[in-house]
Amino acid sequence: MPSPIEVEVNGDIEKAFKNLKKKMAFEGVFKELKRRRYYEKPSEEKKRKKEEAERRRIKKIRRFAAQSRGRRFVNVRVVTKERTDEE
Repeated sequence: MPSPIEVEVNGDIEKAFKNLKKKMAFEGVFKELKRRRYYEKPSEEKKRKKEEAERRRIKKIRRFAAQSRGRRFVNVRVVTKERTDEE
C-alpha cells in the first residue's frame, strides 16, 4: 500500500491543492491511474516496459554526451534497429 501524501495547509487551500498535485505527479500517481484504467495484456506490458527502458537509456546517453562536452543539453540522435515479426 502506498504511503499517504501530506501537504501543509496554511490558510491558502488553492496553493495546498497545487502542491498536492505536484507531489502526486512527481510520485507517478497520475501515470499509474492512467495505466490502470484498462486491462493491459502481459505481452503489452512487456512491450511498454521495454520501450520505457529504451527511452531512459537514450536519455542517459544524451545526458552523458552533454556532460562530457561541458554543456547541459546536446541533441544526440540514437537510432535503434526495429525487429519485425517476420524474423
